[in-house]
Amino acid sequence: MSVASRKVVGTGLTVLTGATAALVVAMLAVILVDVVRGGAARVSWEFLTAAPEEGMTAGGIFPAIYGTAIMTLIMTVAVMPVGVLTAVYLHEYAAPRSRMAALVRVAVTNLAGVPSIVFGLFGLGFFIQFVGGSLDRAFSPPGELFYGRPALLWAALTLAVLTLPVVIVSTEEALRAVPRDHRDASLALGATKSQTLVRVILPQALPGILTGAILAVARGAGEVAPILFTGVAYFLPDLPGSVWSQFMHLGYHVYVLATQSPDIDATRPLLYATVFVLLALTFALNLLAIAIRTRTRRKAAAGH
Repeated sequence: MSVASRKVVGTGLTVLTGATAALVVAMLAVILVDVVRGGAARVSWEFLTAAPEEGMTAGGIFPAIYGTAIMTLIMTVAVMPVGVLTAVYLHEYAAPRSRMAALVRVAVTNLAGVPSIVFGLFGLGFFIQFVGGSLDRAFSPPGELFYGRPALLWAALTLAVLTLPVVIVSTEEALRAVPRDHRDASLALGATKSQTLVRVILPQALPGILTGAILAVARGAGEVAPILFTGVAYFLPDLPGSVWSQFMHLGYHVYVLATQSPDIDATRPLLYATVFVLLALTFALNLLAIAIRTRTRRKAAAGH
């Protein structure tokens, strides 16, 4: 290929990639402008702290904010230990040609590609009918259901399974980014493998682990399909009293306002305002991830 041809190809690729990036930014800008114009004016302290009223055509969204926050917290507590320990095993302890490690990686890859609605059906069948049903047969009076029905805990655990690949992959990438020389130097100085892991590897991988964890939290907070069958409710006058209660959720609240409202014109401002709050929550989590990653990287650099 001549020099002139290479310049033409290079210029074409530059224009094509730049146009694609500009298209993505333009689409995001259009969505944000539409949501801000339609919802920012409706957001107020009363809207954030009051319960829905008059068939969801008035009032606020506090039960949905509370339910989303509690569900996300339980999901995080459930997914982080399992995801981080699995990644540590795959990268630090499993043999390079381990069939078990290869099987786990294939399972994680396939799990990441499963549609979210399938996770909802999995949660219904495994957590509610199998686990909850077994607990009812063991501890509840005959014929009564207490554990084997939709609840906050089952919804959070279902989302934990959905976000598990994100935590495993991000943690393994963070461990892989730690220089091999640091491991070898620690072992050469007499440290055991566990001491090297705790005092050398994990502190350096912490920024990547935290970033992946919060990105998983951001995804879990916005998912709706997995919790349709496992715990979310259309409307509840009270906040969930325990992990065995049903709850309201911002994403499901948006779905209900958009599809099942008796008065579309009356609920449209509430719909825009709820979407505005949900997007603001998601962006806040992403900004938090960037801030934590930057801070931990600076601390790690200062420690060396």
